[in-house]
Amino acid sequence: MTSLLKKRYVIPVLASGFLFVGVSFKQDFFEIAKQIEIFTTLFKTVNQNYVDEVNPGELMDKAIKSMLADLDPYTNYFNEQDVARFKINSTGEYTGIGAMINRKDGRLIVVEPYKNFPADKAGLKAGDEIIQIGDVNLVDFKEDAGTLLRGAKNTKVDIKYKRQGKLLTTQIILDEVDVKAVPFYSLLSDKTTGYIVLSQFNAKASTEVKDALTKLKGEGATKIILDLRGNPGGLLHEAVNICNLFVPQNEVIVTTKSKTDKHNNTYKTQKNPIDLEIPLVVLVDGKSASASEIVAGALQDLDRAVIVGTRSFGKGLVQRPLDLTYGTQVKVTISRYYTPSGRCIQALDYAHKDKDGKAIRTESKNYNAFKTRKGRTVYDGGGIQPDVELAEAKQSTIAAALLKSDGIFNFATDYFYKHPNLGTTIPTLTDADFEAFKAFLKKDNFQLDTETEIALKNTLEIAKKEKIDESIKAEYQQLLTALQRSEEKELEKNKAEIKDLLLDEIIKRYQYREGLYQYYTKSNPEISKAVTVLNNTAEYNKILKN
Repeated sequence: MTSLLKKRYVIPVLASGFLFVGVSFKQDFFEIAKQIEIFTTLFKTVNQNYVDEVNPGELMDKAIKSMLADLDPYTNYFNEQDVARFKINSTGEYTGIGAMINRKDGRLIVVEPYKNFPADKAGLKAGDEIIQIGDVNLVDFKEDAGTLLRGAKNTKVDIKYKRQGKLLTTQIILDEVDVKAVPFYSLLSDKTTGYIVLSQFNAKASTEVKDALTKLKGEGATKIILDLRGNPGGLLHEAVNICNLFVPQNEVIVTTKSKTDKHNNTYKTQKNPIDLEIPLVVLVDGKSASASEIVAGALQDLDRAVIVGTRSFGKGLVQRPLDLTYGTQVKVTISRYYTPSGRCIQALDYAHKDKDGKAIRTESKNYNAFKTRKGRTVYDGGGIQPDVELAEAKQSTIAAALLKSDGIFNFATDYFYKHPNLGTTIPTLTDADFEAFKAFLKKDNFQLDTETEIALKNTLEIAKKEKIDESIKAEYQQLLTALQRSEEKELEKNKAEIKDLLLDEIIKRYQYREGLYQYYTKSNPEISKAVTVLNNTAEYNKILKN
């Protein structure tokens, strides 16, 4: 009888539960199907009835990308060409010209040729503007011009380019390009500190870090600096493997949390470490993101390394590429990263935006406290806050604007051709050079495009549309003049920082990036501070045990 009663009551409850889930699923499915049908009907109707011919592929590409852009900057649709580029970025290997190029305002500019790769061998320099590739004039080419610079090994590609107002030609022979995750490592002048630069987390990152660490230890290194500044991240498992070089097997490095159970994961170290005791400093800055923050955050939470620099970027959203039809993909944000102590790395909340449509950043007063393995207090709020924070390492607004607007890049190009014979000599930038830089900006009518300046220009554009620009012309000019005076003051206020950025870019022109890293080993303040911390055992231990 009892058994019968249980059956009578249990079955309806289960049925009710099943009905609830089933109805919920059906409602979601119906809503999705409904919206797809609306969109499909709209897409067909517009294509069939629009007054001019339209390109369905381009229209759909823009529609999808615009839709995803409203979610966050990392959820992206990849067409066939995008998928090929994504694979190159993940492996670090491709066949091409071996140079960083950038298309800006319709111009294809060589940003950095890699030493001894095809572009470098063909004589291309930073600042060159490529105007024709083979028979294709780039003025009329609206697709990704980078695809024209890839192909089978030993393919010959004719190039026309502009340099300092002159039209030049060259031929590039395509070759295999292997982009190093560790572009530089060295024993510092004290002969006991090893310095390793990790610039990206591609498929070879942990192997290259391991090789560098092993070789430096063999040369006498008893302390290590791992430089993650400017590293935008990459493959998650490589971040776990790099931590594994310094922490034991089976340690939790990062967890991911999502609304979907299958995306909730805990990532632990799988191998035996290389060295559990060697003192370690990790350098980070505002451009260290994602996998860089996993490494820095895990090593901080496990009290295995001292973090030096400025707060990292705060990119704690996890993406996964999912295959679609016709060779396309969608990279979807599926979860968030959390460090071993439970801190969320993500800084910006894309689900909540301000009146200007910008994602909201957590205010410091709302940061939450967490504890490291040894009981040190650390905070969330986005990114990794260093144990030793250096104010001079934080980038000023004016410096960021100069980098974004290519003011520093273009001056370095001009400087290089005015001083062609410096070779390996490191120039000393004087106050006269800084005045020349300011004059260069004025002569070229450089627009710094700070947020304030952009907002002011947008106001004038709106005024023109509303035909009231003439009535506010005087006031606008007064504001613009005042803003430019303010920018002039900011240039002077941040002279030392800007001169350092100018020198960095100039050194790369003569000695490539490896020359810049070599220069850093002797004069970079963050590296100097890291050496100081490592050489003071009492201070190092105090930081980790405080």
